Amino acid sequence: MSDLDRYGCAVLPGLLTPAACRDLAALYPREEGFRSRVVMGRHGFGQGEYRYFSHPLPDPVQALRAALYPQLVDIANRWNETMGIDVRYPLQHKEFLARCHAAGQVRPTPLLLQYGPGDYNCLHQDLYGEHVFPLQVAVLLSEPGQDFTGGEFVLTEQRPRMQSRAEVVPLRQGDAVVFAVHHRPVQGTRGAYRVSMRHGVSRLRSGQRHTLGIIFHDAA
Repeated sequence: MSDLDRYGCAVLPGLLTPAACRDLAALYPREEGFRSRVVMGRHGFGQGEYRYFSHPLPDPVQALRAALYPQLVDIANRWNETMGIDVRYPLQHKEFLARCHAAGQVRPTPLLLQYGPGDYNCLHQDLYGEHVFPLQVAVLLSEPGQDFTGGEFVLTEQRPRMQSRAEVVPLRQGDAVVFAVHHRPVQGTRGAYRVSMRHGVSRLRSGQRHTLGIIFHDAA
């Protein structure tokens, strides 16, 4: 996880098997199990579409959300302390969700994304409300070079009084990338300072690309 501190992202290779990836991608055309569908072009988000899961989440998605959070919470708390942010996160995800729900953030945020030729996702941040967990995870469910070409995962980092830095993250089927949702700390010559992060997906040149997004805070 040292890459999270260096670059604002880290790859978890082989988090899901190819069979598990295919099973999750196959959920996308179904109507049941989702609370909403978003066509990106209608909102200026890019091209392509995504669907938010409804409660109860599919077992594999719920299991990943619950298992990954405890591995990231220490980093999240350390980042906030370094950036002078008073918020601290509980050790268990269910306790953090209770905090979200008490504030009216009750809608589940894990989602499936689908891209076809020419589709892309504009640089953005997934915030959704007052309570935001500072890390999230995206799992590539399709195989680059076989299912699609193009469609690279991209991060940009805006440091104060500097031009933006881009990071392209190569992924294979089943790999996950953990990345900063909004801000992260960077050590400078005069101590730590806060940088702003955005993420997106470059233009798909051919085929079809599916991704599972795991966001740890729920939405208002």
